[in-house]
Amino acid sequence: MGKPTGFKEYTRQTIPYRNAAERLIDYKEIYTPHEDKQLSLQGARCMDCGVPFCQSDNGCPVYNLIPEWNDLIYNNRWEEALDRLHKTNNFPEFTGRVCPAPCEGACVLGVNNPAVTIKNIECSIIDKGFEEGWVVAKPPAKRSGRKVAIVGSGPAGLAAAAQLNQAGHTVTVYERDDRIGGLLMYGIPNMKLEKDVVDRRVKILEEEGIKFCTNSDVGGEGENGIEPSQLLSQCDALLLATGATTPRNLNIPNREGDGIYFAMDFLSKNTQSLLNSNLRDKQYISAANKKVIVIGGGDTGTDCIGTSLRHGCQSLVNFEIMEKPPFERASDNPWPLWPKIYRVDYGHEESMEKFGSDPRVYSISGKEFVRDETGKLLGINTVKVDENFNEIADSLEFWEADLILLSMGFLGPEHYVSSKVNLEIDNRSNYKADYKDFKTNISKIFVAGDCRRGQSLVVRAIDEGRLVAERIDEYLDVN
Repeated sequence: MGKPTGFKEYTRQTIPYRNAAERLIDYKEIYTPHEDKQLSLQGARCMDCGVPFCQSDNGCPVYNLIPEWNDLIYNNRWEEALDRLHKTNNFPEFTGRVCPAPCEGACVLGVNNPAVTIKNIECSIIDKGFEEGWVVAKPPAKRSGRKVAIVGSGPAGLAAAAQLNQAGHTVTVYERDDRIGGLLMYGIPNMKLEKDVVDRRVKILEEEGIKFCTNSDVGGEGENGIEPSQLLSQCDALLLATGATTPRNLNIPNREGDGIYFAMDFLSKNTQSLLNSNLRDKQYISAANKKVIVIGGGDTGTDCIGTSLRHGCQSLVNFEIMEKPPFERASDNPWPLWPKIYRVDYGHEESMEKFGSDPRVYSISGKEFVRDETGKLLGINTVKVDENFNEIADSLEFWEADLILLSMGFLGPEHYVSSKVNLEIDNRSNYKADYKDFKTNISKIFVAGDCRRGQSLVVRAIDEGRLVAERIDEYLDVN
């Protein structure tokens, strides 16, 4: 504990985002540079609790050693803090940017004071590590002679690859897209995670000996298709880390036709066009000069808001079927549970900057999409709902829209890989395997990440990637 009275002497001060008006005109990251002195004082606020809930089951899924690196930052021992951070998290540069920080929700100081700025400190440690040249490739000293194939290069696949490679196994990662990163590359927009940050880590993994194969669609058809049986015959273990990529649809009248898109199609095409041509190729779904409605909240909905604003949309509304959350924890949502409270994320702030109001409308549900006789999208009819999602009488309302984006979560993985190897599926359509075991009904095949557990956080995917690597390593030792 750096300073026993630090939590009483210093108030919470987060590293601010760039000014909303400034960041709306570009796709650069929304964050501002860290200041060592400020972070040192924030580290001093850590209470070094007898039971650090920040790294418990209610807090950090990878059990980051948070009190330890808070103390090291307070004492200006940054390189040691980086070592402690990397002991539990392969990619803190990702989680430090995009994780909602359940650790802060479980911070003991948060019982009656604002929590320690754990996320800011984590991100600053790893960024400083790269700036100072402390983060370098560390190839394994020897190889085991065993081969592992990993399908999917998102956070779970990359974490598993990193751990298995360090164990000495020869690892090949197959990705169906044209760039490595999965969700990190095409699911999260540049404003939250610049792709240079992803490429920088992938380059280190390559230098450590991991082989990456892009445009390699395992289970798919066509020239990029690879038969799963072919991989199984060439490797000693196969890991499926394909994510939960089947979007939840809104099956109401007039759904089919132009103007209505899934959020991930909108976001991924935008990022790909941005990287390929700075959007000059026009190979993306444009929100420019359009009346946009985003259906569904959460991080993905916010990303749709931020991207639409950068396109130059004419208007913007965000529908949420849930009630507006309270500003403080409700009685049924005590510490250390994740606080279900009203938050203003970067996209909401940017919408307020441009249009003068929060774009969110709560307790609302789509009734039918509205099109003209030619099929052109005109908008959507909605109804208000109560806390049990029952329709409220006489609440029908029409909302004009040229572009509607569906951001209502995901139902599980696509099954064109699993069906070809007769992989067992659970009752939620995910690949069936137990947590901390990850074995499937097929010999040699393991599964991890969102394709196993369902849609979740990047940090949980990293956790599963690390744990499945342990199970695969143990399997290879005896087989």
